[in-house]
Amino acid sequence: MRVILAGALLTGCADKAETDDTAAPTGDVIAAVCEEPAEVSCVDDLILDLSLHDDKVSEGEVSTATDGDDFVTDVDATAGGYSSAPSNAWVYLKFTDDGAEKVEIDDETALESMDWDLAARRFIVRLNGGASGPACVGAVTFLESSYDDLSEIPDGLSYAVDDFYTSDCTIINDSSGLPDSPQVVLGSWWSYSACVKTTGHPHLIQTADGRVLKLVIEEYYGQNQEDCNTADVPGDDSGELKLRWRWMN
Repeated sequence: MRVILAGALLTGCADKAETDDTAAPTGDVIAAVCEEPAEVSCVDDLILDLSLHDDKVSEGEVSTATDGDDFVTDVDATAGGYSSAPSNAWVYLKFTDDGAEKVEIDDETALESMDWDLAARRFIVRLNGGASGPACVGAVTFLESSYDDLSEIPDGLSYAVDDFYTSDCTIINDSSGLPDSPQVVLGSWWSYSACVKTTGHPHLIQTADGRVLKLVIEEYYGQNQEDCNTADVPGDDSGELKLRWRWMN
């Protein structure tokens, strides 16, 4: 099993890291990972680099349905289109027992709030922890497993938080070549050539209360995602994310 943790490729299960990683709880008791918000570093740079707003809440809708034992959540992360995205807010959501719910919050307030778990705008998906937020939501990505393969939480995992700034607050971009695309921990959900392809890589996400869910992002295009994945032909309705997920504990 190969997993990716905060951009570092590891073989087997990850050991406890020395930075912002948070260890999974052991035994049957689920312990909170953090209970109070932490100060986010590089805030001024983050606001500029990710075009965060303090005067608007995203109009993007979040809806969740069930499919067997899974939740399927549709997230309108279109943000007015690619060229208009910097002028629009991120959409925030929280994972609950009844599905994922939109959190009505502006970007700068979100930097002090533990009320959200995941934020999206176009193809960038952030978690509330590390460089992205004040909580401790982290993830592990499995590069050689499918969503269905993940039937349990492997022992000994560490969950990495978003970590896309250097010590002097220089942003670390991903390898896509697209501008303003930070190296977020969930970044391997997509690849880019002529369009945004979904890789199918599943993730385990640990929320601040210590619970773990598995998640895969199945679509970026509201229509014809498969045309992009197989033939490099962009689909229609870009930025319409489809998340499949399920609680693991």
